[in-house]
Amino acid sequence: MIDDLYSARILGLVANMPRAGRLVAPDASSEKTAKLCGSRIIVDVTVADGRVSDFAQDVTACALGQASAAILGAQVVGADLSEIELARDALRAMLKSNGSPPAGRFSELAVLEPVKDYPARHASTLLAFEAAVEAVRTATAADQTRTRRAGAA
Repeated sequence: MIDDLYSARILGLVANMPRAGRLVAPDASSEKTAKLCGSRIIVDVTVADGRVSDFAQDVTACALGQASAAILGAQVVGADLSEIELARDALRAMLKSNGSPPAGRFSELAVLEPVKDYPARHASTLLAFEAAVEAVRTATAADQTRTRRAGAA
């Protein structure tokens, strides 16, 4: 069972982390930490027209947290807040209540389904999506405020 948890596919995702690092001028950032294991992720985003236009992540996490972050980083540009929230919620349901894997642009999260049998690993696996939702929510709200002010002038 542990071989399923650290499959070649998961380890491959870890070895090829997309969008690693930090953005110079993000619209918003979010830092999340998994208390149990100490995994930490900082997400930076820029948002245009309600969609992620740029993304970077600083990931200090176990292989499972890194794999989840790698899938997020590969697919997040172009996504809107609702897509990222749906993926986060589906990932959580897959891990905690035997739900179906996420669909759509984040369907590759299905590779993490074996994590459901390891509750201590759930928090680190969800970390990147939790941080992304918070950052995109903040950036989207700021973008809408800027748009309203510009339209009022």
